[in-house]
Amino acid sequence: MRIWYDACTGKQVRYGVAISRRLRKAGHKVILTTREHPDTLPLAKYLNENFTVIGKYAPSSLLSRLQEGAQRVLKMSKFFKDAPPDLTVSHQSVESCRVSFGLGIPIILTADTPYADTVNRLTIPLADTLVVSEAIPQRFFKNFGAKSIIRFKGVDEVAWVKDFVPTEKFDFKKPLIVVRQMEAKASYALGKADLTERLAKKLASIGNVLLLPRYDVHERKGLTVAKGFVDSLNLAAYADLVINMGGTMAREAALQGTPSIVISTFTSSYVNEYVAKKGFPLFIADPSKVIDYAKKHVGRKWDVKEKLDDLKNPVDIIEKVVEEKGLRK
Repeated sequence: MRIWYDACTGKQVRYGVAISRRLRKAGHKVILTTREHPDTLPLAKYLNENFTVIGKYAPSSLLSRLQEGAQRVLKMSKFFKDAPPDLTVSHQSVESCRVSFGLGIPIILTADTPYADTVNRLTIPLADTLVVSEAIPQRFFKNFGAKSIIRFKGVDEVAWVKDFVPTEKFDFKKPLIVVRQMEAKASYALGKADLTERLAKKLASIGNVLLLPRYDVHERKGLTVAKGFVDSLNLAAYADLVINMGGTMAREAALQGTPSIVISTFTSSYVNEYVAKKGFPLFIADPSKVIDYAKKHVGRKWDVKEKLDDLKNPVDIIEKVVEEKGLRK
């Protein structure tokens, strides 16, 4: 079958690559698309995967988001005019879901951000099958009109962490504390205060702080600022502590045994709580408690191999659903 995966963020690039490599081995043709975004193109190049770029990330205003989203839909429609895919797999790409629904293409959807209300409204009702972590209550997806829900024991990041072996070497001074700046331009973060830079400066008294900025790479006094692409997965393995406000990089770290702290900003963080309850070193902290958690856990490493082996890879389930849909054609 011809299968389409559209990646809107860096995480989605990594997820799409894990899925596409598996499906190619099974004999399927996978078409990868993405948009111009600070996190997508550098990672796609690093992973040596060929993504077709359609449109761009335009978060300056609600109007720019709407207009660029509409342009992506039109461009995608033209891209698949003569040879539409048989199936779409997506981690809640609004545009690919809209195009696939309009063209009658079945959609397999992954999702892990209950607080992303806008995206959930625009994607979940259009999906034929949801493949989601058991961490998130099934009632949540049903409230958005989900048709078929398959839950798995684990979180999405297991798809690219489970068999990962660190290969990158870094020369950052130890102990290294990595602080990932909040994705302040995401729709779910509008109106939320970005505390990461202020906390990063306070953490400098504990260790060498590497700030991973989203957009603004100017120098910050007392901090090391990543000016170019740094692979987050290798960095999470090397670091002594990872801190962020969303959770993807924190989960990547914790699943490799590196302590991580998620600043409790967004509600309904089921997947972060799930990883913590499974015994991985992920800690959810109020901003006022981050320094205390950092002092306690920086530099410690957990042996999490058995715990990670116990979790299921969602790509296994996605591959099975793809094969079942192929048999029905």
